[in-house]
Amino acid sequence: MTDSRLPPSGTVVRRTTARVLPVRPDGKVLLLHGWDPLKPETPYWFTIGGGVEAGETVIQAGLRELREEVGILLPPEALGEPVATNTIQFEWGGCRIIQHQTFFAVGVDAVEVTFANQEALELQTISAHGWWHPDALEATGQAAHVTIPGLLRLAVAAINLREAS
Repeated sequence: MTDSRLPPSGTVVRRTTARVLPVRPDGKVLLLHGWDPLKPETPYWFTIGGGVEAGETVIQAGLRELREEVGILLPPEALGEPVATNTIQFEWGGCRIIQHQTFFAVGVDAVEVTFANQEALELQTISAHGWWHPDALEATGQAAHVTIPGLLRLAVAAINLREAS
């Protein structure tokens, strides 16, 4: 599978992303299930989010990605302050990705998830969504990156703290 938006294989891509962790009252966090287009036999769970586009803030990018990837519409103030930032490196689509990530946690109740606004490549590489407790995800070994269960714990703690205030 190829996509005209993918750089040539072997390219090093540096990008800044906004990631959003929707947290339900039961402490489960919404994740997406997908795969590298060159390795569909190795699926994993990953966080909602994507690249910050020119002229966008990380908050604007997070809200846009939340709307595009899962159909959740929120006002800018819903994201609050970031709960974490990190930089990770991984391979995807034959490219080496160096990705600086800003994570936001947002409390949600019942939400209807839809993939209707996803881009073509997302539709080809994302198969499902799921609500995960951090410990349950960690036990599967299917997180896209080893940091994700810890980030889910931070998101749940941040939402619990906001709601207690």
